[in-house]
Amino acid sequence: MKPFDLQVNGYAGVDFNSPGLESADLRRACQCLRDDGVGEVLATVITDGIDAMCAKIARLAKLRENDPLAQEIIAGFHIEGPFISGKAGFVGAHPVAAVQPAQLELMKRLLHAGGGLVRLVTLAPEEDAGFVVTRFLAEQEIVVSAGHSDAGLDALKGAIQAGLSMFTHVGNGCPVEMHRHDNIVQRALSLRDDLWMCFIPDGWHVPFPALRNYLRCAGLERSIMVTDAIAAARLGPGNYTIGDQQIDIGRDGIAWAADGEHFAGSTITMPRVLRILREELRLGFAEVELLTAANPRAALGLLPAGGHARL
Repeated sequence: MKPFDLQVNGYAGVDFNSPGLESADLRRACQCLRDDGVGEVLATVITDGIDAMCAKIARLAKLRENDPLAQEIIAGFHIEGPFISGKAGFVGAHPVAAVQPAQLELMKRLLHAGGGLVRLVTLAPEEDAGFVVTRFLAEQEIVVSAGHSDAGLDALKGAIQAGLSMFTHVGNGCPVEMHRHDNIVQRALSLRDDLWMCFIPDGWHVPFPALRNYLRCAGLERSIMVTDAIAAARLGPGNYTIGDQQIDIGRDGIAWAADGEHFAGSTITMPRVLRILREELRLGFAEVELLTAANPRAALGLLPAGGHARL
């Protein structure tokens, strides 16, 4: 079973968040993903003004509709924002001026732009009053994931009751320094029986010792590896863009926001994810397949939940 990447902002020089995305660009990105052994992805659109997000999502949908390869590789869309926390550290690389509380009518506009292709939405539960948007999305069989969030435990539990079923890039989308015990990572992991836990396993977003600990806590049967790849993935050092933001890539491959204060997506590719899981975490073939292929599909309802592998 080939990997299914739930979070891809762009690839091989192509930015899925570009308002000027062209059909040849999308095809090139999809060809590179297929060449790298990826089976399917969710093309991710991040926080912007609602009109701009709708235009980007609609453009992706139209370009996909006209390209058989894009239809094969892009299984749907992941909307990350704008209903996230605007607090320093938690907002991450998202433009804080475009962040806003969740509103049902705005969510419906974003879904309409996607033409039935939105499969996953990341939001902050504390920004969804009464969990109205979460409940609506779950009723539409769209996966709702918490992310860029500082939700308290009660808010997370309330969101789970409303249909929340995932947590986006655990250990990221939060400040570097937090309370050592009462923090969003601990709260999320404490709810491992109710949430799929996604991780970016590049060694920078989550250092390998921490990733091993997280996987032991969450359990392999509830964990998912994503790349959170941006346009610079598969390229080398340089300056790139994601949305309207300038991103600097050093020789170490780390994607930094222009202010140098936080990561801005990643440049890791799925072949490297597979090598890291085998060589750094010493996982076997079945465990790697669970984390990169079976669990993402199960989280989207495309496969039954897997076994009970343990690290």
